[in-house]
This record gives sequence, C-alpha cells and structure tokens, in this order.
Amino acid sequence: MKKKLLSVILATAMVATMVGCGSATSEPAAAPAAEEAAPAKEAAPAEEVAEEPAAEEASDDLIVVGYAQVGAESDWRTANTESFKTTFTEENGYQLIFDDAQQKQENQIKAIRSFIQQEVDYIVVAPVVETGWETVLEEAKEAGIPVILSDRMMDVSDDSLYECWVGGNFVKEGSDAAAWLKTYLEGQGKGEEEINIVTLQGTIGASAQVGRTDGFASGMQDNWVMLDKQTGEFTQSKGQEVMESFLKKYPDIDVVVCENDNMAFGAIDAIKAAGKTCGPEGDITIISFDAVAAAFDSMIAGDMNADFECNPLHGPRVAEIIQKLQAGESVEKIQYVDEAYFDTSMDVAAIKETRAY
Repeated sequence: MKKKLLSVILATAMVATMVGCGSATSEPAAAPAAEEAAPAKEAAPAEEVAEEPAAEEASDDLIVVGYAQVGAESDWRTANTESFKTTFTEENGYQLIFDDAQQKQENQIKAIRSFIQQEVDYIVVAPVVETGWETVLEEAKEAGIPVILSDRMMDVSDDSLYECWVGGNFVKEGSDAAAWLKTYLEGQGKGEEEINIVTLQGTIGASAQVGRTDGFASGMQDNWVMLDKQTGEFTQSKGQEVMESFLKKYPDIDVVVCENDNMAFGAIDAIKAAGKTCGPEGDITIISFDAVAAAFDSMIAGDMNADFECNPLHGPRVAEIIQKLQAGESVEKIQYVDEAYFDTSMDVAAIKETRAY
C-alpha cells in the first residue's frame, strides 16, 4: 500500500545516501502499457500470503485497487468485469479486491467503506445509480484514497470527490441510434410514414439509461410516436416480460429500442412467441446497445437490425489513469472510450471474428 511503500522508499534513499551509491535523483520508471504485463515475479501461494509475514511485506510492492462492480446482470457487465480482472493482476503490479454488488447501491456503499478500512490505494466504482454517493465519497477523500468512476456517472455537488470518469458517451449513443433509424426508414421508403416506437429502458437513474433515453429523444422526428417506455432493468427476463406487455397493449409496433443487448434478446423472444417477426425482413425493427458477441449472432440470424457499441474494456484505460496518478500527473475528468455501431448492411460475421467481446 502507498503508506508502507513510501516508508520503504524513504528508508532506501537514506541507505543510498549513507554509502554514497548512485545519484540522489533519477528518472521515474515509465508506466507499462495498459495491455502489457509487467516483468513476471515469483508470487507466494495464497495460503502463504495469509500466514507468512514475508509474503505480506512482498505484497506492499503491489498497487491495491478495490473495484465495486454493479453486478453480473448482462453479457456486457461480464465482459467489463473480465477486463478488470485480467488487467489488475499481480503480474501487472496490482492486487485487485473485487466486489459484486448484485445491483444494489447499499452493497456498493458497504464495499467502498470496506475498501477504505483496508487502506487500498485506489477505489474504482461502477455506480448502480447516479445519486446518493456524497457521504461515502467524502469518507474516501478524508482517507486520501482517489476514486475513479467506470461506466456510469455519479451526480455529486462536488466533483473533486472523484478523480475522473471512464465510459461510453451514452447521450451520443442514443442520438446516433435515432440518426441511424431516420436514415434506415428513408431507405425503406418510410421516411414520411407514422412510426410507432416503444423503448425498453435500463435501470432507471443509471447513466446508460438516462443518456440513451435523452439522446434518442433528441433525434425524434415529427412523424415518430413514442408509444411507451418501461424499464427492463437491463436483464433478458425483464426485457421479455415488458415486451410481452407492450405487444398486448399496442398491436402496431414498428420499432423497439432496447437500451442493452440482453433486453433485446428478451424482446426478440417475446416477439417470436407472439407470432410476429423482427429484423431486416420482419415486422419490427430492433435497435439495441452494447454490441456484445451474442448481438452479432442475432444480427447474423436476421433478428436484430442495428447495435450501438458500448465498449466494456475499461480495465486498460483505468490502469493507464492509475499509472499517471502514481507519477503525479493530472488526468482528464471525463474520458470516453472508443465506440462504433454495426448493422446488417455490414459483414457482421467477419466483424465479430475481430472483436474481444
């Protein structure tokens, strides 16, 4: 940890001065690239770390990162978790303490307080919702532990309570989806027709839900009618349940906007069970977000029309930020990850083969 590491550094510097070896100043070591592993070193077995004092001292060389994850509600979230677990390894110079909040804010707050008690070096949070974080962030700030936000944003009165945020531009994703739909409908000769739309929203209050809803709304055309919006909680089962109710209530749905892929999969199942069709050759146009591997399969199968990427591979970017902070450098407050969109006019099968998630 930082405090122990500082003591070791100071002691080493004193010894070096006494024996007259080397220069008192030197260039700091360059941070390793996010995707590259640091030089391998012998790691003590897990049981020795818990029992042997020597192993405990060796762990002081590692940067300790506590990650409070939302949960495992979607394929996107699974890929996001894996990105952190494969980046923050002992081989790369880190110890990761991972906590799955099971989509409950109170669990994340408990996890953050546990990280503070354990005196981690950095706290990373993918917040369940945007509000309700002021108190626990104040506690982290008082403890001198930098907080980095991943994926979802926090709405706080003092943004100095966190170092920076890393994630997708959710508003742009939503507005890009609306722009794509406008072009697509015009290409289908339906640019002037009345278009009935329903939206499967994510967890209400989550940054992805807020941004995608607002972004799509900004691109609504005069001849588009938003029949209904309901939360599917970012899960396949809930997405299917909500879509079933939409189909019973609204007989003429033209477009379904799903604010993540898992809800889209549930919606597709509901549409097929109701005897309707979807996709480029179907009755209903399906637009989704995230672009996980299974969504490419859905486009290949002709069930989904378009998917707007939300890149889940945040681990390397967060590691890059931590290395800059370790070197005393400043970092940008808002850091968007690179994203694209995909539709069935593309060779989605070939594109899928090039992707990591």
